Amino acid sequence: MNDKIFALPVAKQISPSISQRNMDELPLIVISHPKVRGAISLQGAHLISWHPKDQEPGLWLSKKTSFKAGTAIRGGVPICWPWFGSAGTPIHGFARILPWEFSAHNEHENGVILTFTLRDNEYTHKLWPYDFTLIARFKLSDTCEVELETYGNYQATCALHTYLNVSDINQISISGLGKHYIDTITGKEQYTAEEYLIFNDRIDRIYTEPEDFSLIRDKSLRRTIEIHHYHHSDIVCWNPGAELSGNMKDIGNEDYKNMVCVETARINKPLITKDDSPAHISVIIRSRKDNP
Repeated sequence: MNDKIFALPVAKQISPSISQRNMDELPLIVISHPKVRGAISLQGAHLISWHPKDQEPGLWLSKKTSFKAGTAIRGGVPICWPWFGSAGTPIHGFARILPWEFSAHNEHENGVILTFTLRDNEYTHKLWPYDFTLIARFKLSDTCEVELETYGNYQATCALHTYLNVSDINQISISGLGKHYIDTITGKEQYTAEEYLIFNDRIDRIYTEPEDFSLIRDKSLRRTIEIHHYHHSDIVCWNPGAELSGNMKDIGNEDYKNMVCVETARINKPLITKDDSPAHISVIIRSRKDNP
């Protein structure tokens, strides 16, 4: 899918490294920088690709995802806001399926900085009664930084729903998630003494006492992905497993093997935004090669 994105014809050249292109119904902001490639959909201010030079792609994007207006993209880093999960309709909120404004950009020798804005409108007021302004900032280089800044007067749950690219779900382990979690499959709260999460089946957990960073160790790719969480209260970890993956129209039967979600979230402690005090949530991702 990454190669398809970067082969799209240029609709508008914005700067030497930044262009606008179109994938089916959705306009994309595409980054072709000497140090990093990437792409962000204007729908949802949705980062769908981050590929540093001389590294494997950092994010996973489904080959079966739709690029239709109003349909959520499967993969990358969806912004789930102003609610997480099925707390409202549409699921995971409306921010990820609405068009955002591409409001600022800058490029430098190591990468790019891109800013997107979303404001309340007649449609959002039908779903949620509050006035708001959202600012999403992306700093893409050999690291990937995503920040959501919220303005207004309200409480909201949210997540940066990061899909990470892995070689084989059975060959990875994750640390830094914390000991207490809510298993959303069984509805039970549990404590674990295990330092590392390994995958044998479907996983859908909300870790409520997380650490500040998580590590994904990928044996086959011989790399470790660092996920640094900021202003979070929870980490969500999700992999659909074989059975659910086979029943999802936007994920291939075997796709669950090459992805895992480690999500920076505010669920059990909602973000509180006040007129004089914006709220923030952010994540920084980097990868490093492991010694043979």
